Amino acid sequence: MAVEGFSIVQLAGTHARDDFDCGVERLNQYLQAYARQDVARGAASVYVATLIDAPTEIAGYYTLAATAIRLSALPPNAIKKLPRYPMVPSTLLGRLAVTRRYHGRGLGEWLLLDALRRSLDASTTVGSSMVIVDAKNDAAALFYERYGFIRLPQDRSRLVITMKTIDLARRAVK
Repeated sequence: MAVEGFSIVQLAGTHARDDFDCGVERLNQYLQAYARQDVARGAASVYVATLIDAPTEIAGYYTLAATAIRLSALPPNAIKKLPRYPMVPSTLLGRLAVTRRYHGRGLGEWLLLDALRRSLDASTTVGSSMVIVDAKNDAAALFYERYGFIRLPQDRSRLVITMKTIDLARRAVK
């Protein structure tokens, strides 16, 4: 799936971050003030959706980072095929946002699917059993659930999807 007229690339110094406004101040501030620092420090990878005709304009973004989660925090259906280590290597989808100007065009879905594809591909090089996301609110949690994410029992704002589920979905689309 792609959204016509847009591409997804890694954040670069040429991207105009100051004009980004998704309606959530914390997400705006992260992109404007901290994203480049996180990239430079190796703390996160930041991907941006840009217009093909205006490649410096950011229409949306997401971040990926390595993390781990306690095995005991996961629901039983998420741990069936996992090794019984105390900590499970995972990928954190730390932020995902679309600027208000481009809401309703399917960019959020496209960014999410791109993040899941990149996470799955990277998991063959550096082990990762699942993708974790912290939903900002219930509407965001419902968005992630539509794509197969499962809420954690002890923290309903944290959701996970296994790499196996992502792989099965990708194979079904091919």
